[in-house]
Amino acid sequence: MAVKRKARLPVKRRSTLTRARAVETRPHPAQPHNGAQADDFAEDGLTALVVRACMIARDAIYNVKDFLADGSRLAFLAIKDCEKELDQIERKIDEQLPEAITRVGETKARELLACLKFITDLERIGDLAYSAVMQMQARREKLPAADSRQLIEMATLLREMLEQVHQGFVQRDIAHAKSVLQSDPEVDRLCHALFHRHLAESDNAGGQKNFDILLAAQALERVGDHAKNLAEEVYGLSEGRSLRHNARKLSSA
Repeated sequence: MAVKRKARLPVKRRSTLTRARAVETRPHPAQPHNGAQADDFAEDGLTALVVRACMIARDAIYNVKDFLADGSRLAFLAIKDCEKELDQIERKIDEQLPEAITRVGETKARELLACLKFITDLERIGDLAYSAVMQMQARREKLPAADSRQLIEMATLLREMLEQVHQGFVQRDIAHAKSVLQSDPEVDRLCHALFHRHLAESDNAGGQKNFDILLAAQALERVGDHAKNLAEEVYGLSEGRSLRHNARKLSSA
């Protein structure tokens, strides 16, 4: 069940994110002075930021679904808040990673590079989620039932994909990554079906009127592409090799 964040900003978040933020309010331990321990501290801090960003991106899409279902103002504000938080986390990682990566060995360096790749895709997901609801908020006419149903179905799939990305990153388990890769074609299918139906309409004026729906669907479809990128990074973290590069080699063989 969706819950409200702090009273000063009336936005909704899932309970898992609320718990995570409660943990973050605890005093942080002093940074150790020992070199090896300092390296671990820096790495763990960046990894924790990525885990937090995974939950924020997931919650953004959860609120997209709520917004599409009933036009919730709270859901819209939550998505806007998520987008801002993801921007802030990306800036923190950009600032901290260059120094951190010079202090660690090859294995940890690979993990830090994965963190950089993760936050790049997660920040973009926040932008796309906000873009999708902005298109719908500016709409004067009621969203047609068929479009509403397909967009909500896309958002539901994407929310689950991002939950699998989150679990896969935390557990380093490729089973979660495979689930995301299997779901992405269905997101594409829903988007293409929506486009096909609108482009097939003979009423050109109606097609122009519903252009905002196509832009929202395209934004959600792009979220699926970024979730797929994240799943490939989870695979790389778990297996020590890039699934993306292997796929290219297979396609060129």
